[in-house]
Amino acid sequence: MGRLQDRVVFVTGAARGQGRAVAVRAAEEGADVIGVDLCADIATNGYALATGADLDETVRRVEKLGRRMVASRADVREPGELRAAVDAGAAALGRLDAVVAQAGICPLGNQDAQAFLDAVAVDFNGVVHAVQAALPHLPDGGAVVATGSVAGLLQGGTNDPANGAGGMGYAWAKRAVASFVHDLAVTLAPRGIRANAVHPTNTDTAMLNSDPMFRVFRPDLENPTREDALLAFPAMNAMPVGFVEPEDVAAAVLFLISDDARYITGAQLRVDAGSYVKNRPQQPVF
Repeated sequence: MGRLQDRVVFVTGAARGQGRAVAVRAAEEGADVIGVDLCADIATNGYALATGADLDETVRRVEKLGRRMVASRADVREPGELRAAVDAGAAALGRLDAVVAQAGICPLGNQDAQAFLDAVAVDFNGVVHAVQAALPHLPDGGAVVATGSVAGLLQGGTNDPANGAGGMGYAWAKRAVASFVHDLAVTLAPRGIRANAVHPTNTDTAMLNSDPMFRVFRPDLENPTREDALLAFPAMNAMPVGFVEPEDVAAAVLFLISDDARYITGAQLRVDAGSYVKNRPQQPVF
């Protein structure tokens, strides 16, 4: 018996990266999955997003573990699309126990105001829309997890002017996710529904392994490669690593949606290899 045996988890951004890792980890612990992804690119985002083939691969991995997955293409910017996906998935699988609002983009370096709006629409509005779609199905004692970012918790993160309107939008959205989860936890507490956030550092996904991100970490080079950026990634963290794996984030999410965390709500759980404490050290108390 797994920690999520016969439960159902709704995951946005499920086609690859952290979303896929969450879906697979939930299946390993006995859960069925409702998964959505856009499976298309967004013009202001400087790297390719997941494809339909990626979403199919997530389904294959979940089913290989003996669990079911109801997957569909849906845009987290469109609340009606998420409602339809969740309603269909809950009807097919018989219930819904947890929602993991994972979908995100990071349009670094784009100076167009639309990049700011796109980052906010996906990274913050998408979280709200996922919760809105799931809440009618969640039982008392259910769980909500939203993905923020340690970059949103630190001054001088992606909101550096050099990172453009897209970087500012990403930082704003991730700060807003932290605030939203804090107050959502109070709102849902009378029903025993827990709301928490995870805030990763650099994570080994397509977002990190992209030309815009390479330029952030190696501004000294005109056309930096991944090999160039690998030398700079560790500067973000206190521990001697350049990034964490999607599975590390998924392990934290699994904990938060399991009964092991039944009295944990409103938490801002950093999966960050010490990035926050390195870059925002505790002030002395007198």
